[in-house]
Order: sequence, then structure tokens, then C-alpha cells
Amino acid sequence: MNPPPVYHKALVALHWLLAVLLAVALIMGSTQLVSIPNSSPDKIFALRAHMIAGSLILLLTVVRLLVRLNTAKPAPASTGNPLLDRLGRLTHVLLYLLVFAMAGSGIAMAIQANLPAAVFKLSAALPGSFEHLAPRQAHGYIAKALIALIVLHIAAALYHQFVRKDGLLRRMSWRKDG
Repeated sequence: MNPPPVYHKALVALHWLLAVLLAVALIMGSTQLVSIPNSSPDKIFALRAHMIAGSLILLLTVVRLLVRLNTAKPAPASTGNPLLDRLGRLTHVLLYLLVFAMAGSGIAMAIQANLPAAVFKLSAALPGSFEHLAPRQAHGYIAKALIALIVLHIAAALYHQFVRKDGLLRRMSWRKDG
């Protein structure tokens, strides 16, 4: 079986950079941020890093989507099952939508809690808790859905690579021979 052609180099770079940033932001949000009380000075540093990472993820996702829409792409991967193929396409769309929803809920939470003043200007105090904020609840649910889709995405890539042996992972590499 001929290996599939690769994606544009910018898409490959953005894919892997976003993979790392998303992993860091999701791990930071679900472990570090929830374990530091808002009264701790360490919370400001952690929130600042999380907010910068989230902003960078949003910006790079927009850039990635624009590059994807304006560059040639390999044909859609096939599992040999039309239902799974549709699920794969849906998963990719949902990954983009959930990243945008995650950023939107984070921005809404930051605005409601006056985080820019507290985290970047140090001119306001953090609220005692974020739990009462509706965007915080949404942020948590979206994070869980995003983690589930990322796991599904990785599992599908590994299925293609090691079960179907169709060389799918080469599409997200810098190889020139595709």
C-alpha cells in the first residue's frame, strides 16, 4: 500500500505544537489549578500561565484552521467502514469546536471574575472561588469532552498505524516522500 501524502509543513508543525500546548493546558487546569486555593499567591502565577497558554492555543488554532482551509490536503483517511469514516470527520470538526468553546468559556470566566486585573495587573483580588460562575462549569465539562476526543483521536491514529498499517501517521510528519 502506498503511503498517503503528507499535510503542509505548517499544518504539521501547528498540529504537534497544539498537541503539546493542549496537553499542558488540560493537565495544568485539571491538576494544578484545582489544587491551589485562590487565596494562595501561587494561584496568580498558575492562572497567568494557563491564560497565556489558552490564548496561544486559540490563536494557533485559528491560524491552523486558516492554513488548513488554504492548503492542499491528502484525501480523507478511510477505515474501510463508512460509519467510522464519518465519525472520524466529525471528531476533527468537534476538536476544533471544543477548542473554540474552551477558549470562549475561559474568556467569559476571566471577564466575570475580573481575572485580567487580578492576574496581569495585580490590581484586583481573585474571587474566593470560581465554582459559582456558569462559564467555570462549562469550562470543566468542555475539558472532559476535549480530553475524551483527544483520546479517541490518538486511538484512531494508532489503529490506522498498527492495525490497518496504512501509514497514516506519516501524514502528520515532515517527510517529503509522503
